[in-house]
Amino acid sequence: MNILITSAGRRVSLVRAFQNELKKLYPSGIVYTTDMSPELSSACQVADGFFKVKRVSDSDYIQDLLKLCIDNGIKLIIPTIDTELKVLSESKSNFEEYGIQCLVSDYSIIKDCRDKRKTHKLFERLNVNFAEEYSHDNPKFPLFIKPIDGSCSKDLYYIKDSSELTANLIDNEDLMFLEYIDPKENKEYTLDLYFDRNNNLKCIVPRERIEVRSGEINKGKTTKNYLVEYVLKRFEYVQGFVGCITLQLFYNEEKGNVCGIEINPRFGGGYPLSYSAGANFPKWVIQEYFLDQKIEFFNGWENNLLMLRYDDEILIHNYAG
Repeated sequence: MNILITSAGRRVSLVRAFQNELKKLYPSGIVYTTDMSPELSSACQVADGFFKVKRVSDSDYIQDLLKLCIDNGIKLIIPTIDTELKVLSESKSNFEEYGIQCLVSDYSIIKDCRDKRKTHKLFERLNVNFAEEYSHDNPKFPLFIKPIDGSCSKDLYYIKDSSELTANLIDNEDLMFLEYIDPKENKEYTLDLYFDRNNNLKCIVPRERIEVRSGEINKGKTTKNYLVEYVLKRFEYVQGFVGCITLQLFYNEEKGNVCGIEINPRFGGGYPLSYSAGANFPKWVIQEYFLDQKIEFFNGWENNLLMLRYDDEILIHNYAG
């Protein structure tokens, strides 16, 4: 019963979490990883084994990945980046023919999460408030601009007034012009949600984003607050969601206002905080997909657990690359 974490990159903590939980239930189980440059990936270096793969957009990617899984007894694939999700979701049945499962949500809902305008429609269906979108020729200021299908906090703009709004931004139809939500008045949270195989919500962990670096939480803490109740009421069952779903929200505690930002249907970079707090998603994944066990709703994770990240080193001796 081996597991593959794809596009592992720097996700050392996620790899170690799956290693820890897999070996408790399957001592001989192996956690493999893939990357385009595994020799330069810290997560690949701590995995039990790794493989070099082509770019996700390559026409041979899925066929190569399938062969890799068959040859190495891999029964479960855990994707970690947005660009993989559509490709793997479309190809789920190809892997299932060989008894290999992909921990990826349904294709239709992945499309909704990838396209931020469709995400707003999803928020609307779930009764979650979200920032108003303005037309490019009639915006209101201050203004927040982001790509329709962006990730990793790239191409984000805060525009204070019309003097800062350039023609390049106005003419770019791939950008969304949005109501500005002031972070001084609204705290930003990422919530780690676990959905079982039947699309039922089994855990909600709000993580306050105290400090962010390159789009990923650098300092944060777990917080049991109104957001648990708010999300459970609206996300108790969402057709198509499975595994870890990361939900980003703004929350004004004084006014009780919640504003949806985006949804990423995969493990987020800050999930290790939730894992350390006791929200054991890797264990539940293994129990569900390997042992066919039912997962009960869990709210016993540690409140107010603070995470302070720092840089560490993985040293490779005699590297000749």
